[in-house]
Amino acid sequence: MIYGYIRVSADNQNAENQKCEIENFAKQNNIVIDEWIEENVSSMQELQKRKLGKIISGAKSGDLIIACELSQMGRNLLQVMEMLNHLLNSGARIWTIKDGYKLGDDISSKMLAFAFGLSAEIERKMISQRVKEALANVKASGKVLGRPLGRRNTKSKLASRASEVQYLLSCGYSRTAIAKKLNVHRDTLAAFLNSQADK
Repeated sequence: MIYGYIRVSADNQNAENQKCEIENFAKQNNIVIDEWIEENVSSMQELQKRKLGKIISGAKSGDLIIACELSQMGRNLLQVMEMLNHLLNSGARIWTIKDGYKLGDDISSKMLAFAFGLSAEIERKMISQRVKEALANVKASGKVLGRPLGRRNTKSKLASRASEVQYLLSCGYSRTAIAKKLNVHRDTLAAFLNSQADK
């Protein structure tokens, strides 16, 4: 089986862009995607609770998972290593487009997977530490962090996508379908449409 893996999270990643990249890659390499795995979760969630986890646990020799980036599959060392270890032991493979990884059951793949996971974990910890230190310094200087109490954000995250929203409405999409397509909560869409109506 050949799987195309797409994951979007709350940071407004676009599932259609990922699918397009995978389709183009598959076409260039004469590959036919047998099944698409699409999920809208944080990669920090336990692998067993994700759709990807079910595919990996049932992986067989010769199976191939294609994704845009390895970081979409797992963002901590233990998760990446658990996933790759299971796949490599079962004879399955992972290919990623942007990273250019073709991980299979060979020693170089195992070394590369370990190095990738380790460096990604170290990088995240360093970024997290720098953010904490910067926030502590700002706090120590007497500044109050965050939005002032009682003040609301006046700019909608959909402001730059107003024409896209209107187009989808004109095509007959429901509000729920539009919110899902734009990867926002339906309340966010409702608030945006209400603000547009008041203008």
